[in-house]
Amino acid sequence: MTETVGKSSGNVFVDLGYSPDEAAILQMRADLMADLRKLIKAKRLTQAKAAELFGVSQTRVSDLIRGKWEKFSLEMLITLATRAGMHVTLKKAA
Repeated sequence: MTETVGKSSGNVFVDLGYSPDEAAILQMRADLMADLRKLIKAKRLTQAKAAELFGVSQTRVSDLIRGKWEKFSLEMLITLATRAGMHVTLKKAA
């Protein structure tokens, strides 16, 4: 069995066939979710404490930790990050 490996575009979502605009949003959502999970781990927050910090239910924190990205809009992730004291900015693509 032979597998062909291609060069990545730098955005896994583009590589999976999403349009560039949709891929950019998906990448931002994935990055924010990862940053929020890192924050929870770094601060050693329980799901209940993270829920309190974010102003959401413990179930929502569980979804976040389990990577259920389809349950979070970009706007919601920005809101959670802001509530946690993070500063969210967009950077211009190279």
